[in-house]
Amino acid sequence: MRKNAKFDRDQVVNKATDLYWEKGFHATSMRNLQDVIDMRPGSIYATFGSKEGLFKEALKCYTQQGIAALHACRRETSSPISALQSFVKMLVIDSQTKAPNGMCMLAKTVAELTEDNAELLEEAKNSLKQIETEFALLIADAQALGEVKQNQTPRELARYIQIQISGLRVYAKTYGQEAPLNQMIEDMFTQYPF
Repeated sequence: MRKNAKFDRDQVVNKATDLYWEKGFHATSMRNLQDVIDMRPGSIYATFGSKEGLFKEALKCYTQQGIAALHACRRETSSPISALQSFVKMLVIDSQTKAPNGMCMLAKTVAELTEDNAELLEEAKNSLKQIETEFALLIADAQALGEVKQNQTPRELARYIQIQISGLRVYAKTYGQEAPLNQMIEDMFTQYPF
């Protein structure tokens, strides 16, 4: 007879996501994981296959949380662009104090990993592409409503948003409270290319 798991898998993955987000893949040891998720190495291996297997689930969790937050922003307003702007403020400003790390976990992963961890690197890249696709869908809605000019494709504008978010997060990490983030995000949506 199979023993039932004595843990909440989602809760474990959420805790691991926060730890990996804070420290990165390589700096997170099995001991760190054991302490944070309250599982012994044997249980981690039995449940997730490896540290890499747990990290892959953490990347998926982080991505789904981001997409869910974007959809929540969209539900709160009739304007797709206002929703996108709210989401960017949440990512850039709120994450400075309310997240394990002000940097994007996916961007950190792409910067950290090499081909030695090709599968995890590919997972992070695909997750960034998923989020960019969600941006493109919102931008297409905004174009259909006349909120955004149609001189660029939704994909081009989504790419612009993705790059701006990465840059703003690095800028915020560099300058902290001195960074005029609200104004920079306003400018992002009122100036080129919108």
